[in-house]
Formats: sequence, C-alpha cells, structure tokens
Amino acid sequence: VGENGVTAGEWWNMIPYGLGKPVGAINGWLNKIAGNSGHEQEMVNRVGNRSWYGVTIFPGFFQNIADGMKFLTKEHMVPTRADKVIFELAPYLVISSTIMILGMIPLASGIYGANPELSVLFAFAIFGIAPLGVFFAGWSSNNKYTLLGGIRSAAQLTAYEIPLLLSILGVCVMAGSFNFIEIIHFQHSSGVWLFFLMPLGGVLFLVSMIAEVERIPFDMPEAEAELVEGWWTEYGGMRFGLLFAAEYMRVYAASILFAHFFMGGWHAPFAGTMYHIHPLLGEAWQAIPGIVWTLLKAWFIFTVVFVWARTALPRIRTDQILEFGWRMLLPLAVLQVVLAIVYRLYFFDVGGLSDVDSQGGGMAWDLTILEFTIPWGLPIITTIFWGAIFMIMMKDENIEENEERMYHVRTMTPAGTHVAGQE
Repeated sequence: VGENGVTAGEWWNMIPYGLGKPVGAINGWLNKIAGNSGHEQEMVNRVGNRSWYGVTIFPGFFQNIADGMKFLTKEHMVPTRADKVIFELAPYLVISSTIMILGMIPLASGIYGANPELSVLFAFAIFGIAPLGVFFAGWSSNNKYTLLGGIRSAAQLTAYEIPLLLSILGVCVMAGSFNFIEIIHFQHSSGVWLFFLMPLGGVLFLVSMIAEVERIPFDMPEAEAELVEGWWTEYGGMRFGLLFAAEYMRVYAASILFAHFFMGGWHAPFAGTMYHIHPLLGEAWQAIPGIVWTLLKAWFIFTVVFVWARTALPRIRTDQILEFGWRMLLPLAVLQVVLAIVYRLYFFDVGGLSDVDSQGGGMAWDLTILEFTIPWGLPIITTIFWGAIFMIMMKDENIEENEERMYHVRTMTPAGTHVAGQE
C-alpha cells in the first residue's frame, strides 16, 4: 500500500492499516480540534453570546467520550410498522460508505488506504452511495417526518451533485489526471494552487459540498423546526450515534478534499518565500510532516466555511434551495469546465507553468508583470467577467412571471381573513 513498493504481506493484512490509519488520524486530529464537541460548539455559542461546556472542561476534549457513552447506553427501538431489514441496514450503509471515502483519500505522500489510477472517480462514486442510505432510512421508518426528510434529501442531492462533479471535472482537466496524488503534484510542480487558477470552481465545490453533507443553510432534509430530526427521527442509541459520526466524517472528508483539490494538499505553502527569508527557515518549514499541513488546511476550511455558515446563515426555503442549485450553480459549473478546458489548451499546458521558485512551492520573486499576470491574474479576471455576465443575465428576468410560478403562488388563506360560510 505504501510508496516505493513497501508492503506488509498479503492484501488482507493491510485492511486494518488502510482503513484505520486515515480514519484514526482524521478523527484524532480534527474531531478534538474542530469537532462538534470542541471548536465548532465554542464558535456557535460565542456568536449566540452563550456559555458552553468548554469553559469548565478543557476545550470539550472529553465531550466526545461522554457522547459515545451516552449513545452506547441508550436503548434502540425499532418502530412497529417499519421495514426492519432496511431500517437496520441504512445507518451502516451511510457510515461504511463514508469510511471507504476516507480510506481512498491520501493524507500525506505515503498515508492512504488505496491509490487506484482513477482514485477521484472511485471516491465520488462511493460518495454517491450514502444518499441511498439516507432515502432508505427515511422510507423504512414508516413515519411522515422521516419520509419527507428522505424525499427532500433525494431532491437536494440530485440538484447539487451535478455542479459538484462538474467542479471536480474542471480540477481534473487542469491537472490532466483523475488521481489525487497526481493532482497534488501538479499544483506543487506548477507553484500555483488551483484555487487561484479556478476560483469559481473552488466556490462551487464548497457550496455544493455544504449541500451534499446537509449542513446549514442546506439542512432541508433534517430541518429540526419542521421535521423533528428529518430522516433520523426514529433512530436512537448507537445507530443515531453512527449517523451523527457519519455526518461529521463527511464534513471532514469534504474539507480534506478541498485542501487537496485547491490548496496544494500536503505540500507546505510559501516554501519559496521561507527560503528567500532564510535557508534554515525554509528547511525547517519543509521539515513539517505533510499530514500536519493536510489537517491544518482542512481545519481552516472546516472553521472558516462550515462552522461560519452554521453560525451566520439561516436555513433556505425548499424551493429556493432547488432553484439555486439548478438555475445558478449548474450553469456556472458548466462555465467553469469550459474555462478550465480553454486554460489547459491555450495557457497552462505541460510546460506553461514554469515560472516557479527553484525551491518549489511558490512563484519566483523576479517575475515580470506579464509573467505574473498570465498564471495568476488571467483566470481570476476571466472568471469574474463571465460570472458577472451570467449574474446580469439572471437578473434580467420578468419579475411578474417569476411570481406566477407554482411555488410562489399563495395556496392558503391567511389566518384571520376567512369568512364563515365561504369556501
């Protein structure tokens, strides 16, 4: 499994290592630093001006243990008229597919569970299994709230999975590969993070991922104020704990994927700058293990994007979520793929990104304005230009026609206006 032909006997001997090491590293680092029981809860309560348990317990460090013991000791009850086989199968379908994704994602140069040639394609094929478990859970519970949550989940994931895959396709076109490691090596050898080459793709990826993992403001399938707990409503005990853990593992996977696709993966940022300041500083900077950089970048994305969105944004209405996905994100994702193809063919071929620091990891300091603008400014300028054109075209619509759409028409009489004897 490791690089340079390093193996540990037969392939089945590597299964615990291949799955346990990535999952253990992610849960051990991220869950204690940025998990629901630590950093996220602190931010949520600070925004709401509330106290939290981290004030008295070292930043929520032991809260995960307490939550696990609580889930283990609670009773699991299956609804009387539920489809028991599918009801029991659904949580394991969600959690197992999530663990398989984490086993496919490399954390550093030699830390991964598997590295097929088309690892990106494999990972997102597995990523699409979990929504089936979500729908099965909602349908098999024989509950109106869970069924509505499952239907909402199917509609939302269908609307946002296509823009997500198109944004990833743009990354693969730019890097010329469907392999995680080769995409990361492309960014390192070119000296440019793909977020600077395709910022629109990065934004589309993040927005679509928030919807895919059903986080606020796209938590329509759960919607505690409307559907109790959505498709989880009938689950209790450790099965609820598994679904809860799977949600956060998918969020962690999304954060690591963004770090790999758009932030250079496990390679140290600003390495060339550190070498220019002092060679010893550059050597020390490069000596930091790659897994540390991966988890730090993922922690940054988790904190700045996922936690901030949860604390600052309200839930979006159902029709607005679907309209936003189909009418705005999908055309922008297609635009990003076209731009990526043009960049790759005419500006960023194999030898086109050669103006990098000899030490690696950054642009050279002696570039001319033209040499600096082509790899850095051109993608940003063209993305802003075509994105602005698209937004102008979206705004140039007949507002009265929009108001006549089915989901904009008032279907119920306002309270207090009904007259007795009238239909």
